Amino acid sequence: MAKVELKKPVVDEISEVVKDAQGLVLVDYRGLTVEQDTVLRKQLREAGITYKVYKNTMMNFAFKGTDFEALSPHLEGPSAIAVSKDDATAPARVIVKFAKDAPQLELKAGVVEGVLYDAKGITEIAKIPSREELLSKLLGSLQSPISNLARVLNQIAQNGGGESAKEAAPAEEAAAPAEEAAPAEAEAPAEAEAPAEETAPAEAEA
Repeated sequence: MAKVELKKPVVDEISEVVKDAQGLVLVDYRGLTVEQDTVLRKQLREAGITYKVYKNTMMNFAFKGTDFEALSPHLEGPSAIAVSKDDATAPARVIVKFAKDAPQLELKAGVVEGVLYDAKGITEIAKIPSREELLSKLLGSLQSPISNLARVLNQIAQNGGGESAKEAAPAEEAAAPAEEAAPAEAEAPAEAEAPAEETAPAEAEA
């Protein structure tokens, strides 16, 4: 009876940790140095992820009747859980990224939004962008058409002013030849009259 009473607070604590959790990753932390463990905990904490080490028997009791009961077959050897109640893929992203530089950290399995994934599946889940990244990309895609429209309108306005000036220039150039042609036509009759005056004396001499 005493043992059961001692276990209950721990089981209750685990139950509270995983309550409403969106994502949970189970790992074997054996082989990590104290320094590596400290760095891992810091990265998880900064990402809003709870990281706890519990006995497998305690987790097994706490997981019963929940989505995390599917992890029971993986509760062997030293185990720790990384839990997020806000971002379902955050534990997988942080753990997988950290494990690339610290292969001693072994992925066992995980549950993301109620679905069980093995180590390979968790590695794939880690590739999914965070909610902030997705929102940022969505916002960028929404702003892009507006920016493009503004840029196009600006170009149209600039090109419109340039075309008006270009259109005015040919009109002025066309007017100039017309003015130059007028004097040439006026001088032509004067040249035609000159020969008539020259032939007059020839007829008189005859």
